[in-house]
Amino acid sequence: MSDVAAEQIKKFSFRGERGSGGNNAEFLDVFIPELLQASYSFYTWPSAPILAWFLWEHRHELAGKYIVELGAGTALPGILAAKCGAVVTLTESACLPKSIQHIKRCCEINNLQQNQVRVLGLTWGLFLSNLIDLGPVDLIIGSDCFYDPTVFEDIIVTVAFILQNNPHARFLSVYQERSSDWTIEHLLHKWNLSCEHIPIDNLGASVGLDISNLMQDHTIHLLEIRCN
Repeated sequence: MSDVAAEQIKKFSFRGERGSGGNNAEFLDVFIPELLQASYSFYTWPSAPILAWFLWEHRHELAGKYIVELGAGTALPGILAAKCGAVVTLTESACLPKSIQHIKRCCEINNLQQNQVRVLGLTWGLFLSNLIDLGPVDLIIGSDCFYDPTVFEDIIVTVAFILQNNPHARFLSVYQERSSDWTIEHLLHKWNLSCEHIPIDNLGASVGLDISNLMQDHTIHLLEIRCN
């Protein structure tokens, strides 16, 4: 079966509250092509819509900001940020060329232009030209990057490098808890980073969103990581 034949388009809809005087609410749709029977990077995992909703609720802060998404996968949060006016760099491992091509497909479906978004191969823990020449960064985002403890330090090293070169920036990471024994606390200390847990219980509540539907019975957390 070809990729095109196996593709299904999933629509993610975001809406804001009505303004004073009954003004129309803001709406935004993001279309994500997913490939059936493909690897994990072609599927939108539960953490991504949660991060996207968090960004949507802060959409008026995004215009003109330089945002990098790590391990973008189907790139739902990054594409939403680009549609909200950010200049976004979507990254996936340079060892996954098919995943990088799929991110480009996601951008095309959402009619994003080259001045809004670029797609780069960036492998965690490797200080190659794409990482060194990343350019200015205001915000790093990542959904479900912390899924394998063997790459935790590679992620933290990459984030620390970007943050040290952009001291005003921060890293927003939404992750699905898979084991209570897994921790990044010692790595944050090692690489001089601090972490704050951001509550998401009321995410989308103002427009009637039930956050538990997005979580799909998983335990999901949002962290904000900065340089000390």
